[in-house]
Amino acid sequence: MTASAATASRELIYIPDVASTRFYLGALAKLSVLQYFVAEAAVIGAWAGPERYSRRAGYISDLGALHCGEFSGRDVCSPAHLLMNASFVVQGIGMMVGALLLSSAVIGVAARAGARLAVAPGRRSPSAAALAARSLSLTAGAGTVVVGLVPEDAGSGWHLVGALMYFAAGGLALLLVGWLWRRQTPLGWFILACGAVSLAALVAGGLTGMRVPEPGTLERLMGYPITIGMAALGLVVAQRVRQELVARKRAFGGGE
Repeated sequence: MTASAATASRELIYIPDVASTRFYLGALAKLSVLQYFVAEAAVIGAWAGPERYSRRAGYISDLGALHCGEFSGRDVCSPAHLLMNASFVVQGIGMMVGALLLSSAVIGVAARAGARLAVAPGRRSPSAAALAARSLSLTAGAGTVVVGLVPEDAGSGWHLVGALMYFAAGGLALLLVGWLWRRQTPLGWFILACGAVSLAALVAGGLTGMRVPEPGTLERLMGYPITIGMAALGLVVAQRVRQELVARKRAFGGGE
């Protein structure tokens, strides 16, 4: 047996079956997070505070506040708060469902046709990072569900906990996926950048206590990249699964 053959025999080569309806549904669940932007625009349009709501100055959570009046020194009044909070919950469920339906192996190879997982002696499987990304995405989704179920003026600290779960875990998940995909697709670098921007903004918010000229802008730099990055992840996986399903259908149909 040659040295190369011996090395190959010690490796586990695994090519996941990407052509699965389950994975397509998981990808669509990730894409569903984009509904947040539609809901936010609608809720901002219904704002009834003494001053016009500004994305640059206003906190996102103000849009989900249950009552009109002063909260933490800000005048808030969001008649469409139910829509905003429902959007948070739906966004979180989409992230969680996507994390549960998309396997670690598929996340590891979904961005490039023909990619495979190989575990060599002394090396860590690429799926370990994908597993961590799935767990973090699940955590981030749970966090934004909490944000929707416990609005900022509900008198509970769970709202802040949920927001931190979303920002921190969501940003880290995108960093891992972007790193895994950096050589598979140009979108890998985009997803990586989304995670980096979100985490940098989170650190800046922590260091300044959000006492900045435009707290709304800073908070959106924490949250928007996660929503956009998760949707990009879903798009990549959905396209790959669709390509594999079409190729399989052609093969069984006798087409080229």
